[in-house]
Amino acid sequence: MSDAAPLKTSLYDWHAANSGRIVEFGGWSMPVLYTNIVDEHLAVRKSVGLFDIGHMGRLDFAGPDAGPWLDFATTNDVARLSPGQIQYSLMLNEGGGVIDDILVYRQFDHDAYSVVCNASNRGNVVAQFQRLKGDRNARMIDRTLETAMIALQGPRAMDLVSRVTDAELASLPYYHHTTATSMGETVSISRTGYTGEDGFELILPAEKAQTLWETALAVGADLSARACGLGARDTLRFEAAMPLYGHEMDHTVNPYEAGLGWAVKLAKGEFAGRSAAKSGKASPARKRVGLALDSKRIARQGSVVSLGGRPVGVVTSGTSSPTLGKSLAMALIENSGSLGEAPLTVDVRGHAEPARIVAMPFYRRPVGT
Repeated sequence: MSDAAPLKTSLYDWHAANSGRIVEFGGWSMPVLYTNIVDEHLAVRKSVGLFDIGHMGRLDFAGPDAGPWLDFATTNDVARLSPGQIQYSLMLNEGGGVIDDILVYRQFDHDAYSVVCNASNRGNVVAQFQRLKGDRNARMIDRTLETAMIALQGPRAMDLVSRVTDAELASLPYYHHTTATSMGETVSISRTGYTGEDGFELILPAEKAQTLWETALAVGADLSARACGLGARDTLRFEAAMPLYGHEMDHTVNPYEAGLGWAVKLAKGEFAGRSAAKSGKASPARKRVGLALDSKRIARQGSVVSLGGRPVGVVTSGTSSPTLGKSLAMALIENSGSLGEAPLTVDVRGHAEPARIVAMPFYRRPVGT
């Protein structure tokens, strides 16, 4: 880790002035909560929450070879993207481990793309792209510090975004993006989300972020819109069984072990890490599963999962689900079919807690919301 002071998003001063509990996360000073995680979590499930995600990396690519460059550096099929479409993808090392999971945006301008990556991995992602550029006629520009990124998530998110922009959101499909105007400023709006709810992400100049943030909270007061921290973002993504880098995947985890093989297109041709990924598909040593504990004890990351006293895996994420009222976990365990009906236990602070494998995601938003 670097000894440099944590970076601050353009909304840092607002967070500090409005009871945000600031922690260091991915090299940034970020609010983990404002009131409490459960209240913020339930606000997103019931109405709409605002998240500062300005810590995430934002990279722009342009040039005749931008598409082939991205295609070689990532696992999904960039060539299949249409203008305005977004693609979930991975970047792999030569051993098939995950450098980062990313979103690739196909822009509307010819030969233009953007990438959103995890805050803690931005340096590694930039370095990997640079290593893989070769003599391709394209360029990469890091826009992270000059822009802001705000997520509005929840069943009333579309209503709130419509109040602060002139976007036609009803016709914007999932995993697509568009441009709109907000208070005279051009903003990029995507529809992806990391909470299990409908949601939108707004990218705009950093100096305009606080005005939009405060306006959204003001005009969304009747929707019970509220600021939410990284704590609720984590419990929300967990209920939706969305993987988190450093938990369900890292540089030692093959995509097929993490349940992300659907984002690896081996048939598209050569890409970085393809050979190792192909081997991982043939014989993944582990698999990501969902677990339900019989007790209310919480299985944290690193808790050992055992079968008959024999360790068979470890918990990658776990919490008491605010929506479902259960102790749940995700784990990487041995890839053995015999474990499906087996009585497992999880070591929770020295207690062998009974657990069973359950389907993921743990939570799905109601149809029509």
